[in-house]
Amino acid sequence: MSITIRPATIDDLENVNRIESECFPEAEAATYDSLKRRLRDFKTSYLVAEKDGRIVGHVNGCVTKETHLIDELYSSNDLHDEAAPNQMIFGLATDPKEQHQGIASKLMKAYIDVAKEHNRESIILTCKDHLIPFYCSFGFKDKGISDSTHGGVQWHEMVLTLK
Repeated sequence: MSITIRPATIDDLENVNRIESECFPEAEAATYDSLKRRLRDFKTSYLVAEKDGRIVGHVNGCVTKETHLIDELYSSNDLHDEAAPNQMIFGLATDPKEQHQGIASKLMKAYIDVAKEHNRESIILTCKDHLIPFYCSFGFKDKGISDSTHGGVQWHEMVLTLK
């Protein structure tokens, strides 16, 4: 299995939308239009995984001055600033038919590397309880329950300090 991680492009929209909708409940999943805006605006912070020329996963989030993942970031790209110090992760998803093959881990490692290359100070995400050990394995620290109510779910805020 050869997995290639690369920056996402607008040509990936249909595939990332399919994966997003298969991996997240409707209330949590990014909409088609939101993914389209992210692909347009998140030049350094949207990656896809390819296997045999097919998109099998993606990870994305804005770059911002915000120090917490606030709900407004999900719905608007207005706070996205490529020169800002903090990298967010809105979603990490692997095609359900391709899960448990290390694709999400490869995406995370590449995302961390890209954030370091762009001199980000931290990477911030929210996750559900069962995913805390996965993110801790990359060095993220659990900061407790997030103020985010995205999708009507309780989230833990996780932070990876890079500097």
